[in-house]
Amino acid sequence: MLAPAVNIMVKAARAGGNVLLRHMYRLDALNVVEKDRLDYASEVDGLAEEAIVKELRRANPDYAVLGEEGGAQKGNRGASRYTWVIDPLDGTSNYLHGIPHWCVSIALCEGPEPLHGVVFDPLRNELFIATRGAGAQLNDKRIRVAERKDLSGAMLVTGFPPRERKRIGAHLDCVKGLLQDAEDVRRTGSAALDLAWVAAGRCDAYFEAGVQAWDIAAGVLLVREAGGRVCDFKGAATGPMHVPGAAAGRQLVAGNVKVSEALQKAIVASGYAKAFD
Repeated sequence: MLAPAVNIMVKAARAGGNVLLRHMYRLDALNVVEKDRLDYASEVDGLAEEAIVKELRRANPDYAVLGEEGGAQKGNRGASRYTWVIDPLDGTSNYLHGIPHWCVSIALCEGPEPLHGVVFDPLRNELFIATRGAGAQLNDKRIRVAERKDLSGAMLVTGFPPRERKRIGAHLDCVKGLLQDAEDVRRTGSAALDLAWVAAGRCDAYFEAGVQAWDIAAGVLLVREAGGRVCDFKGAATGPMHVPGAAAGRQLVAGNVKVSEALQKAIVASGYAKAFD
């Protein structure tokens, strides 16, 4: 049985997903803004977040909200122990180009740690859910991370966010080294779905720099509850999930225990981790 908060999150994620589906065939009419160099958002991002927040606030008006579009908002009674962390459209560039790979991501954090996480892929009608201590599910079936023991033959996923282009040389050197052993390194364009797919065993591991709390809060919990591990490029904890990271974001490695450790060490050995010193 799902916790009451999860039912609320699922309803909110579906509400946001419906907004995205209604607008996906009218992309030419959308107002698109460049938030930062090569980092875009559209009016549909904001509309989806409004629909999500409306559902969450209706159920828990005293909880704080951290959204990619609306930023940090206090609850009706000020500071709160609980925070909704929302990415209404993870994979905006894919969405705007008509590439069918994007999702809604919602986490409920208790203090700095995610308590519940929901990642919803409206196009495939796939609903990923995790609750701390209760495991992870995809459409009501338990999921687990892949059982691969090392990087040999691994399917890895990464991202090339615009804010990280100054370190692209180190990133590409790292990818070049990884491809000596891995089957492939793919870039899908949605951190939340990347993490959900790692949790479901579709990918062996994921790594990316420049991610923010709303990109990863739900996905981090999914990976953990599916038996996996998350850390930064140097093996340290990823930091609190109820607040944004630094302006440049944070680094993340995720996978099963053995592959994530091997990947994290490979990132260090390549010199990519040192690029953040």
